[in-house]
Amino acid sequence: MPELAEVEYFRKQWDAGIGGKILRVATHPKARLFRGIDMPTMEQTLTGAKLLGSAAHGKQMLFRFSTATLGVHLGMTGKLHTADPDFEPAKHDHLVLYEKSVALIFTDFRLFGRVLFSPGKADPDWWTALPPQVTAPDFTKDAVAAFLARRKQAPIKAVLLMQERFPGIGNWMADEILWRAHLLPSRRSGTLTPEETTILWKETREVSRQALKTIGERWEDPPDTWLFHHRWEKDHACPRCGLDLHRAQVGGRTTCWCAKCQH
Repeated sequence: MPELAEVEYFRKQWDAGIGGKILRVATHPKARLFRGIDMPTMEQTLTGAKLLGSAAHGKQMLFRFSTATLGVHLGMTGKLHTADPDFEPAKHDHLVLYEKSVALIFTDFRLFGRVLFSPGKADPDWWTALPPQVTAPDFTKDAVAAFLARRKQAPIKAVLLMQERFPGIGNWMADEILWRAHLLPSRRSGTLTPEETTILWKETREVSRQALKTIGERWEDPPDTWLFHHRWEKDHACPRCGLDLHRAQVGGRTTCWCAKCQH
C-alpha cells in the first residue's frame, strides 16, 4: 500500500493540471471508490472548475478546485497519472478529469482506494480533522510518549501503523524506523524507556523526511544503507551486522527485523 512518500509523489503528478479548467469529467460511477458521493453533482460541480492546488497529508490527498474539494486515497493499488487530452479510459481508470492540454487520471486495479468530494471552497472536516503530520512541529515527542502509554500492551510495530498518530507510516516505513531505532517490533509499547521513545520519535521524523526527498521527489529508492533494500532478499542479511534477518507476523503485518540489532 502506498505510504507517505509514495502518496506525495503521486499527488504531484496532477500538478500538471494546476491553473487549467476541467472541460469534462469521466467516471465509472458505480465503482465502490465513489461510495457516498452524489455522482451527478460531483461531475456537474467539477466541470468548468479550475484546479487551484493540491496537498498531501499522510495517506490522504486533497485537490482544491475553484468550486469544490476532491480527496483521494490510493488504497493498495491506486495511482494518479496524466495523459494527452484525447486519452480513452480503460477498465481500471475510474476517474478522468479532462483539461485542454492534459488528462488527469485516477487508476485503481483492486478498487481499495477512495474518492471524497466536498462542494464549496472551505476545507472539509475529513481534511481538517487529520492528526499532525510526522514531519510537522506539532508532532512532538511528548505526544508520541502519551500515545504509546495509552497503548502500552500493543506491539510497537502495530502502534506505528495507527494512522491517528502516525499518518502515512505503513509497513515498510515502520520496519525501517524500528530497525534504525534498535527496537524489536514485538516489544510492548509500555516497555520503552523515555530515551527509547525519544529515539523512536526522532527516527520516525528522519525516515519520513528522507523518504519524501527520495521517493516523494524523484521516485528514487532511499540510501543503500537502509533496511528497505534488504527486507525481501533471499538471504535476508542485515545491512548493519550481516546476520540473517527474521520475518514474522507482528500486529497482523509481515515484519522484518534483526535479532542482534533490535531488542
